Amino acid sequence: MLFYQPESGYRYNSDSLFLYDFISSFRPRGRMLDVGAGSGVVGLLVARDNPKVHLEAVEKQDVFVFLATKNAAVNKIPYTLHQTDFLEYEDSRGFEYIVSNPPFYHEGASRSEDEMIHTARYNIHLPIEKFVKKAASLLRPQGHFIFCYDAQQFGLLCAALDNAKLRVVDVQFVHSKRDRKASIVMVHARKNSKSLMKVWHPFFAFEGETYSNEAAAIYSKARTHTLRCQI
Repeated sequence: MLFYQPESGYRYNSDSLFLYDFISSFRPRGRMLDVGAGSGVVGLLVARDNPKVHLEAVEKQDVFVFLATKNAAVNKIPYTLHQTDFLEYEDSRGFEYIVSNPPFYHEGASRSEDEMIHTARYNIHLPIEKFVKKAASLLRPQGHFIFCYDAQQFGLLCAALDNAKLRVVDVQFVHSKRDRKASIVMVHARKNSKSLMKVWHPFFAFEGETYSNEAAAIYSKARTHTLRCQI
């Protein structure tokens, strides 16, 4: 699958591919909204592998609107992209699935001066509470909210989800290596669910200096090829 990405600035990384695999494990179908789509990688990969998904996306940066639209066309995936800030987006029909690799670095983290990178990575642009509350308002009854986030903020995230009446039903922590603390957490929450939380086996990206079998399998399944371009 071919993806055009900016030659400089923010580009998708392994987090997006791991999230795509996590989302696909739930065999999604119906209306899906990819929040903060970037170049479109998460939503487009999910839609490719799950043909009953009807994919829409929200993205506010001009560069990524152009790239996500181009990537959908090149890969022949039906795509409706809304260019707006997610917090200002409105929809009256609701979604079965909302997915996102959102900006999740907190304000205390080392900050980039590049505007594109800063908008894509730092949650000052999409605070946890507002992000979760908006997603809840757009989900249909029993809808699914699947995303990744900074593992250090998992407690804050659970509190925000609970306040928005979303129940965390699946969680997987992602580690770069077995001796490293978790860097991100992948979360599956549902509206109006009464299920208890299922904590998955931790995911390790590397075994020694090579990709783990699990990570290598995801890269093989994704089959992505990137072309960097000047915008």
